Amino acid sequence: MQMSLLQLASPDRESVEDRLARVDRTVRAERALHDVDLLVLPEMWTAGYFSFEQYAERAEPFEGPTLSAARGWAASLQLFVHLGSFVEVDAEGRLHNTSVVVAPDGRVVARYRKVHLFGYGSRESELLTPGDGLGVGPAAGPTTGITTCYDLRFPELFRCLVDEGAEQVVVCAAWPAARLEHWRLFTSVRAVEQQVNLIACNAVGEQQGVALGGHSRVIAPTGEVLVEAGADEGFTYAGIDPGLPSRFRAEFPALADRRWPATPRSTPTQMKEYA
Repeated sequence: MQMSLLQLASPDRESVEDRLARVDRTVRAERALHDVDLLVLPEMWTAGYFSFEQYAERAEPFEGPTLSAARGWAASLQLFVHLGSFVEVDAEGRLHNTSVVVAPDGRVVARYRKVHLFGYGSRESELLTPGDGLGVGPAAGPTTGITTCYDLRFPELFRCLVDEGAEQVVVCAAWPAARLEHWRLFTSVRAVEQQVNLIACNAVGEQQGVALGGHSRVIAPTGEVLVEAGADEGFTYAGIDPGLPSRFRAEFPALADRRWPATPRSTPTQMKEYA
């Protein structure tokens, strides 16, 4: 299974419309994507994660321009697209940090509203409403769980995804460069402890004076780092073995040795109402 992680910057002076147009040109011009099964983008690349004052004006309905662009890429390139995330405004006017996976035929196969909202040096937890469900669906074959940035610090969410059958987890992020070693640590640990292929795409550049870390990574359940990007914009390619998690779980059955399995009371409901 071939994938590409697209690191993106969201400069403060660039409008959302100009950014969408720039990224659209970038994706459509990348010929290597014709041999890719899954394209992954970072968190909040349209609005700019740290542009808190602009969240309300940059919020989109679910069927907005970011999802429309992702559907176009999926159809024209015949691949699955994890669009990263965007600021979604729901029917009640609440804002969410929402991720979506789109299939080549345009169907939404997974949708997730970020559960763990960040408050340390961030207004995300003040401005947004957390989700209360899991995002699980097929993405180029394997059952795939989707999480967002700060979720990496909460292993119970990843274990819930595994309980729903996930053998692959995608993380989109706007993780600061100041905590880059935490990014490396948590992405590796989540892959190993949950015995999943973990695909983590981070933002780059500077937003509102905060430097983003980049270094998007793909990690096997064995802990092997299959690829790690640098700190610049651009595509990073990797190939993964989608059958490795199940084989590794059979060989080293740590998940089967659990003494406190998840219960319905402790497991969030899976978000199944796709557009």
